[in-house]
Amino acid sequence: MRFMVLIKADRNSEAGVMPTEQLLAEMGRFNDDLVKAGVMLAGEGLQPSSKGARVRFLGKDRQVIKGPFPETNELIAGFWIWKCASLDEAIDWVKRCPNPMLGESEVEIRQIFEAEDFGENLTPELRAQEERLREQISRQGTSGT
Repeated sequence: MRFMVLIKADRNSEAGVMPTEQLLAEMGRFNDDLVKAGVMLAGEGLQPSSKGARVRFLGKDRQVIKGPFPETNELIAGFWIWKCASLDEAIDWVKRCPNPMLGESEVEIRQIFEAEDFGENLTPELRAQEERLREQISRQGTSGT
């Protein structure tokens, strides 16, 4: 099973306050443990929402909304993609994580859909397309582009 682990933003992350050297070192050690255990597939921090945008879909129309966004508690400051045997294993890993923020913080864990989850709606043609895209993405990641 794959999980997206979402680090929720706070006022400091939205203000562009960078993590301390100590927190960066602690996170580096935690990420090292994740990689050694074969859990971590990806992970990144995100810039504040002031450097981002949202696109709202209204039927065929698109509305662009530039950041910053006021709902700090609903924003994401970073993420990991983990491969774990279960939600409980992912929870156990999060409980080992250093606090990602200066004060109170929250980390959300969401299971990622796998092809099998879509049943017969993912036809053989759509499954083949999905596999081609994943293979192409994998090649791009190894070519440095």
